[in-house]
Amino acid sequence: MSAITRDEVAHLARLSRLALTDDELDHYATQLDAIIESVAKVAEVAAEDVPPSSHALPLTNVFRADEVRQSLTPDQALGGAPAVEDDRFRVPRILGEEA
Repeated sequence: MSAITRDEVAHLARLSRLALTDDELDHYATQLDAIIESVAKVAEVAAEDVPPSSHALPLTNVFRADEVRQSLTPDQALGGAPAVEDDRFRVPRILGEEA
């Protein structure tokens, strides 16, 4: 027996403002039924002693600590720039937006 009927798919399509043909309604009813069956199988396997998780493997932070370090001065950073304006890189306008 199907867990989701063709009429339920038609109702969902109306709510979603989707125009589906009769063949599409049958096709999606079959697909949604398979999805519901798969979720039911997962629910059967899930045990109460298994804690919920968002990832299969534990996550660890692999980034270095955020520390203040010596960096380039504005003159050093802009030294090789082809064009500079107000201590910033000057680049050509590409979107035609007004400044």
